[in-house]
Amino acid sequence: MNHEAPAEPAAETTLSVPEMRRRYLQLFTGAVNDVLRFKYRMHSSSLPADFAPLRDEMMLAGQAFTVKGGPDITTDGEFELRAQMLEALHEDSVVVWDCTGDRVTSQWGEVMTMAAIRAGCRGALVNGIRDTNAILRQQFPVFCKYRCNTGMLGRFRMYHYQKPILMGEMIVRPGDWIFGDIDGVLAIPREIAADVLIAAEQLVNKEVEIKDWVRSGMRPTEVVARGGYF
Repeated sequence: MNHEAPAEPAAETTLSVPEMRRRYLQLFTGAVNDVLRFKYRMHSSSLPADFAPLRDEMMLAGQAFTVKGGPDITTDGEFELRAQMLEALHEDSVVVWDCTGDRVTSQWGEVMTMAAIRAGCRGALVNGIRDTNAILRQQFPVFCKYRCNTGMLGRFRMYHYQKPILMGEMIVRPGDWIFGDIDGVLAIPREIAADVLIAAEQLVNKEVEIKDWVRSGMRPTEVVARGGYF
């Protein structure tokens, strides 16, 4: 939809990570994307559109924990690095994998999900998964590009974690906010994540009024004249 940028958010005390996560989960990505585009002139805040939730209702909200890997047949130290990464996951994180275009292997499965949940991680965004039914039973939000029964050992390996990664057109840094729903996934720079949240809440509240105008039978041109949009 096209509309003017929302008004400046009202001043608010510093929000905790759990509070921000709770409030982001009450929003939808379209509203947040509009705030990023029209208020912050960020036209590439979306991660690649081929990431999709395992279930339509799954949502991601939390601070990015970044992982970089790629196709690689070497295996020395691979299990150890993977274990270190899982131990480094923190409360309210969302693990985001830059898989260097891999379309062959699964980088996420049942046991990694179990470890992530124990660490307080809130979801994963990764190219390939396996053990899909076991992940679904754990009700852990996962967004992926494909499902594959080929594990990554000897085909793909992690290179490092908690460094900036490139996801499509978007650089994702550790601590940036990840927000995703059925319409896609956004990366929100950590410096503005709280202000973006407040502005998106204001936008959603404004849209309640606009929808009431439309339901009442108001003509679209009148809606726009009153400051509404479509």
